[in-house]
Amino acid sequence: MEPRKEGTLFRAYDYLMIVAIIVGTVPLLYREQIRLFWYFDIISGAIYLVDYILRWITCDLRSDKPKWKAFLLYPFTPMAILDLLSILPTFNLLAPAYKLTKAMRLLKILRFTRIVYYIGPLDIFVSVIKKQWKLLMAVMLVAFFVILITAIVIFQSEHEIDPVTGEYVFKSFYDAFYWAAVTLTTVGYGDLYPVSNLGKTLSIISSLFGIATIALPSSIITAGYMQELNRRVKAKNGDQEKHFGNDEHSSMQQQYADYKITKKEQQI
Repeated sequence: MEPRKEGTLFRAYDYLMIVAIIVGTVPLLYREQIRLFWYFDIISGAIYLVDYILRWITCDLRSDKPKWKAFLLYPFTPMAILDLLSILPTFNLLAPAYKLTKAMRLLKILRFTRIVYYIGPLDIFVSVIKKQWKLLMAVMLVAFFVILITAIVIFQSEHEIDPVTGEYVFKSFYDAFYWAAVTLTTVGYGDLYPVSNLGKTLSIISSLFGIATIALPSSIITAGYMQELNRRVKAKNGDQEKHFGNDEHSSMQQQYADYKITKKEQQI
């Protein structure tokens, strides 16, 4: 993913799309829908639909594939599918006969995935995720196995009865897995907690592992972000130097041509 082009027109378009995305999700903040929200949905949905069509028409400009092939494959790309799903609630408003469930209205949240194309820092963040996804997946896999092992140990070792409820602290393995995930991420809601000394000791160990595990993705993303930012800065400076070099070369050629003409006139 390369940086977007700069320019007043491009920035104005970006701002328009960001406003359309935000305005289109305003009705989701209220349980009761008023007439004004209907206009919000229609206007933002229309803008988003036009954006989808324009991206489809110009998809060959951002692809190395032949024009006809890029045009046919674009609707099946992940971002195009998300865009189309986010537009579906608008058709529900225009054609109530095709009534969609209320849960379908939540598909409008998918429009926020487009914000990464309109805000530079988010664009860099997505590029980092794409480049470092193998390392991030490895860390996530390690975290999952740590949670799983912790859940199994606590479920088998915590047999004490909660004095408040008179029941087992962990009624099922899912409760143990939920507790392990919350403890490993150092969130600690406090709704489930061990009462035995063995369980409390395991909680301490899990919290320490959690601090180390959570720090790994942060360091990977931070290092990748800085590398991508430096790469883009160097690429931008390189383009400027190349442009300046071309201008300087043209200027020298012009000066040399003027010198030859002057020399010839003097000889005459």
